Amino acid sequence: MKRKIRSSGFCSRFVLGVVFIILFGSSALFSQSFDFPSKKWGISFGNSKEFTGLRFNFRDNRVERITGINATLWIPKEQNKDARVNGLSLGLIPGGGYLHGIQAGLLGVAAEKDLVGLSVGLLGVGGGGNVAGVNIGGLGAGAGESMTGINIGGLGVGAGENLTGINLGGIGVGAGKNLVGINLGGFGVGAGEDMKGLNIGLLGAGAGRDVRWVNIGGFGIGAGRDMSGLNIGLLGVGAGRRLVGITFGGLGVGAEEIKGITIGGLGVGAEKLVGLTIGGLGVGAEQIKGVTIGSLGVGAEKLVGLTIGGIGAGAEEVQGVMVGGFGVGGEILKGIHLALGTVQVARDGRMVGLAVSAVNYFRGKQSGVSIGIVNYCWQLKGVQIGLVNIVRDNPKYSRVLPLINVNF
Repeated sequence: MKRKIRSSGFCSRFVLGVVFIILFGSSALFSQSFDFPSKKWGISFGNSKEFTGLRFNFRDNRVERITGINATLWIPKEQNKDARVNGLSLGLIPGGGYLHGIQAGLLGVAAEKDLVGLSVGLLGVGGGGNVAGVNIGGLGAGAGESMTGINIGGLGVGAGENLTGINLGGIGVGAGKNLVGINLGGFGVGAGEDMKGLNIGLLGAGAGRDVRWVNIGGFGIGAGRDMSGLNIGLLGVGAGRRLVGITFGGLGVGAEEIKGITIGGLGVGAEKLVGLTIGGLGVGAEQIKGVTIGSLGVGAEKLVGLTIGGIGAGAEEVQGVMVGGFGVGGEILKGIHLALGTVQVARDGRMVGLAVSAVNYFRGKQSGVSIGIVNYCWQLKGVQIGLVNIVRDNPKYSRVLPLINVNF
């Protein structure tokens, strides 16, 4: 009886030893495998090259194709970069050339080329080529080329080319080319080319070319070329070319051309402004069209529409309604011009329409009506109403008149 027990124990130890050698033996045995019931399918222990079923190996090397469940202990060798694994991959760091299916690594998941499916790694998840599906990395998730799907990285998410889908990075989210979808970065979100979707960076968000849709940056948002949609930067918003939509900058907003509803905590500036524009202190542009409000003032070469300046507003040419707390002025004023202090026309200019202020001072031609305490112009074709009305070029008897001065 004792001999039988000893014999049985010896056999068990022998079998365990064989399995141990197959799994953890020297590199010379890495090319070996024990397969049951077939060398192509079933259960495999060791480095089988092409197998379907349940497979266990220490470290993959020169594998061709595995379909089913592939459990490995260590990182594959460099010669394994063309391996294709379809199904469930488990281990410390499951890897291969192409991984398709479900990949779970205690440390991470790494594909030399493409990674597709559900991939979870304690430290990180990544592929040298394209990555698609649901990818969760404790520290980060990334792709050498494009990345598509739901991508979550404790520190960051990044792709060398395009990044598309829902992308969440504790510190940041970035793409070498285009970033599309819902993108949230603890510090920032950025793209080398275009950024489209809901883009939120707690510090900032920006793209080398165009930014579109809903863009929020804790400090600021920027686009090298065009920006459109809802754009919010707690410090500022800027675009190298065009800015279109609803834009709010805590300190300011700037671009070559701005269209839509634009609000700058301190100010708004552009070569061309169109729409509703509000500047906490002021608004300035070469050309402004629409409704423009500056707490201190509004200035441009040409103003068209309704313009309100807390202290004043002015332009070389004004068309529409202009209101200034203290004064408004320009070279050519057309429309309705209102100020508590003064409405002024520059030398050889003209006022066409209605001007109302304490002092209307036109060093040029008035065509229309001026109402004030004192009205002054060089030439009059219309009516002055005030305590003192002066027309420099009138005959002597009608140069200075009380209450009203008329000339048609």
